[in-house]
Amino acid sequence: MWRHLNVVSELPIMHLKSLRSLSLTLSFSTFLSSSVVCAQTGTSSGQSVSVTIPPSVSQNGFTGSVPASGLSPAPVSISFLDAIDRGLKQNLGLLLSGDNTLNARGAKWKELSNLLPNVVAKGQENVQQTNLASLGLRIPGLPRVIGPFNYLDARAFLSQSVFNWNYIQKERAAAQSLKAAEYSYKDARELVVLVTGNAYLQAIAGAARIETAEAQVKTSQTLFTRASDQQKAGVIPAIDALRAQVELQSRQQQLIVARNEFAKQKLALARIIGLPLGQEFVISDKAPYEQYTPPTLEDALRRAYASRPDYQSVQAQVRAGQLSRNAASAERYPTFDLEGDYGDIGVNPGNSTGTFHVAGTITVPVFQGGKAHADVLQAEATLRQAMARLDDLRGEIDNDVRTALLDLNAAADQVEVARSSVDLAEQTLTQAQDRFLAGVTDNLEVVQAQESVANAHENYISSLYAHNLAKVELARAIGDAEQGVKQYLQKSSTKVQP
Repeated sequence: MWRHLNVVSELPIMHLKSLRSLSLTLSFSTFLSSSVVCAQTGTSSGQSVSVTIPPSVSQNGFTGSVPASGLSPAPVSISFLDAIDRGLKQNLGLLLSGDNTLNARGAKWKELSNLLPNVVAKGQENVQQTNLASLGLRIPGLPRVIGPFNYLDARAFLSQSVFNWNYIQKERAAAQSLKAAEYSYKDARELVVLVTGNAYLQAIAGAARIETAEAQVKTSQTLFTRASDQQKAGVIPAIDALRAQVELQSRQQQLIVARNEFAKQKLALARIIGLPLGQEFVISDKAPYEQYTPPTLEDALRRAYASRPDYQSVQAQVRAGQLSRNAASAERYPTFDLEGDYGDIGVNPGNSTGTFHVAGTITVPVFQGGKAHADVLQAEATLRQAMARLDDLRGEIDNDVRTALLDLNAAADQVEVARSSVDLAEQTLTQAQDRFLAGVTDNLEVVQAQESVANAHENYISSLYAHNLAKVELARAIGDAEQGVKQYLQKSSTKVQP
């Protein structure tokens, strides 16, 4: 009978806030991009882990990519670090975040243009005829119609805002929005590392499940052959041979499911990192395990508040909101503008005279119909929302760090227990086989021992995956995923776990 094992009592699932156009934070605890499912029919045993992708993650493109060009006819080898590097170049969510940064940079230049001089050059050739009577001029001796006549006017115009506190505050707010967008881009890179790392680790676990299932099929095949021979010799009843055959077919079905799941996990990984469409590839790294001493809770929280880009992004949004509110209030302040022009005017370039005009204008708002008050209220509401998000994110960071440390410590303990369980289960299987061959017992004991071995290996694979994923989650929680994950996984990937 199939039995579902709760190897990890609760695999953490990441939640991700919406990524808005300029600078909204990307916050989450952990993310599992696809499900790992073993066979669930027949009489064999396995584990099922089904995870739903949060809609915000899919909508923001982090599970997709822009496929690269250059399809290779031969399968390419992809290591963990190769996958991360490819994801940081081709992942759709990261590319969209980069465009948001470009948009924020354009908004800053737009606000800055109000403070910079505006210079326009204009040249015109005029030919006209004027009716003086239409202008109310009736002077004896002058004709009623003058012209046609022509003149040339080439001129440069300059306008400059000398003092406008509203423009100044808007430009400062746009500069903070640009900083927020840049921090959001950094946070998007952290998310790409997390999503790619999880997908690669799932593929590693899928490959390990195939190896385990193949070994179990070989063992079941050997036991079925022996049981068939003994049944033909009349040593054991037919039910023992039937039981061995059912066990063999169950293990074969488990192998089919494991291969199918591994193929889908590779497809999901290829989508995330942007491999060329139809590109065949192999996973070159094995599941690494290395003892890891995490930082203390106080140190991890200090590093998270200082370096997490999503937290820095929301802080920049709060500063932008404060400046936007100041800009709205400044709509009530007087402004001072300067404008002027200089050019030549005459019948032709050789017969022209230079002229100029300079004017300074002071504008004092008297009554604007409540527009300034409305803008202040809207800016105040936006500021309060940003401050509320900041307080919420601070609490979420605390939760992320604590959860990651708990998951890491629990996963490390699970790996040690799972290792011991594999050894004990294999010893139990060996003894059950010896007892069966000696005629002490029937092969029911052997079948049960086989299930114990299969469960122990599944526990080990799942705990190893959970331990490595917990490292990635902790690096993300403290804001060091891009560098931290590369460092410790590059070090441990040289160690191949049996």
